[in-house]
Amino acid sequence: MARRRQLETPSPEALKEIEAGIDRDLARSPGLRPPIADVVADAAQHASPLPQADRESIARDKADAERLRDAEGKGLVAVEIPLEEITADALNRDRIVMDEEELQELMTSISVNGLRLPIEVFEPLNPEEAGKYALVSGYRRLTALRRLNALSGERFRTIPAFIRAPGTIANAMVAMIEENEIRSGLSQYERGRAAASAVHDGVFPTVDEAVAVLFQNASKAKRSKIRSFALIHEELGDMLSHATGLNERQCLRLASALRCGGADRLRAALEQAAGRSAVEEWEAVLPVIEDSEGAPQDLSRGGRPKTGQKVERSRRTQVANGITIEREFGPAGYAIRFSGAEVTAELVDAVMDNVRHLLENG
Repeated sequence: MARRRQLETPSPEALKEIEAGIDRDLARSPGLRPPIADVVADAAQHASPLPQADRESIARDKADAERLRDAEGKGLVAVEIPLEEITADALNRDRIVMDEEELQELMTSISVNGLRLPIEVFEPLNPEEAGKYALVSGYRRLTALRRLNALSGERFRTIPAFIRAPGTIANAMVAMIEENEIRSGLSQYERGRAAASAVHDGVFPTVDEAVAVLFQNASKAKRSKIRSFALIHEELGDMLSHATGLNERQCLRLASALRCGGADRLRAALEQAAGRSAVEEWEAVLPVIEDSEGAPQDLSRGGRPKTGQKVERSRRTQVANGITIEREFGPAGYAIRFSGAEVTAELVDAVMDNVRHLLENG
């Protein structure tokens, strides 16, 4: 049986001799040396490592550039846009009245301190019609800058803006309305007008859908009222000159009259009155509204059906000749009801005379 040879670990001197031999062989035969080895050796020979502070600065610049690109992609970086490149009415604006005194104050603030909050715009799909940029929010700020530009010329030629990507016109309108509601609430009529106009422009098929999307954060009761305000704009928008001056109660009463079929009479009243203020317009339509408040509503026009208010009656009291009297209380106030075969108009008139005499003489 052959005897196994026991392996021994080479000494450090032997290892050095082996490495030296390999290096001599590679030097005599360049083809045996991997090309990457030459590249690495040359790079290492000519490398000039930067100081630690410089390497950290480069790394920070790279990270900042990545964050900037990410923020720009999300529309979070404001850019200066020439005023003439922005179309203010590409979207049907929700706000139709601007307080002149407040606008003058805004112009003064911008003139002294600059514009603190950029506007929001988006790039429309039809720039030949809607312009390079269409306004989403910041109508008052844009108006103020344009007035200042007209007054001072070169100083106010651009405006800082966030470029958004709303995706759809509906989303752009939602952003516009939400911004206005947060900064300075819309009037009751302006809310309804925004919904009705969105349907007219083809953004939504119905007022119900427009209100559900544009005012999605509003309560169910508030959305119901906005549908009533939209009805006012649909029927009377071309006749009302001071609609934004109507309060919520007045708008609801006006919408109720429209649902009762009073549109023609209301339009005739407004045309005849030619009101110069919200008060005059309201006084012109009020008789029609009061006349229609007892009439049945057309439920196809929306709104809640009127519910009859309960009339309270007292216990009947029997008097002479088989006549009974009964006290009633309801929406119109108190009444005394007479019943029985002997009740006549002359009897009721006599009772009323006695009641009048009682009240006049204490």
